[in-house]
Amino acid sequence: MDLDDSEQDPEIKEYSSVCVGREDDIKKSERMTAVVHDREVVIFYHKGEYHAMDIRCYHSGGPLHLGEIEDFDGRPCIVCPWHKYKITLATGEGLYQSINPKDPSAKPEWCSKGIKQRIHKVTVDNGNIYVTLSKEPFKCDSDFYATGDFKVIKSSS
Repeated sequence: MDLDDSEQDPEIKEYSSVCVGREDDIKKSERMTAVVHDREVVIFYHKGEYHAMDIRCYHSGGPLHLGEIEDFDGRPCIVCPWHKYKITLATGEGLYQSINPKDPSAKPEWCSKGIKQRIHKVTVDNGNIYVTLSKEPFKCDSDFYATGDFKVIKSSS
């Protein structure tokens, strides 16, 4: 039984909230990076809302913290600086434009690839910003680049 308890403890610890900085700091820079339980994340402050996601792009590991935020189809997205992949801040969906090749007069439409980038919860308490890692059980494409050899931020411990 002790083995089961020891296996569960890291799981509970993994999802606890971690203070990553001060609200005043992110409002100036509009983004910050952090390591939360050995997972690298980027936190954005955009139009009065906070968003957190894995720091590496799901496609090829590009550094999302260096990308620009643009609106596509009315949805704010981070644009990966490497290959220009568009990822919604709110849901982690990959967006692309599609056109029907059999209809030459058709206009391109924005479509979703589904959730590709893991999104994490951001809360603010007494001026401090906290990130809680996603508990969603599904695999995300960004999981591959989130930890291990691909890390770009070195933890201080």
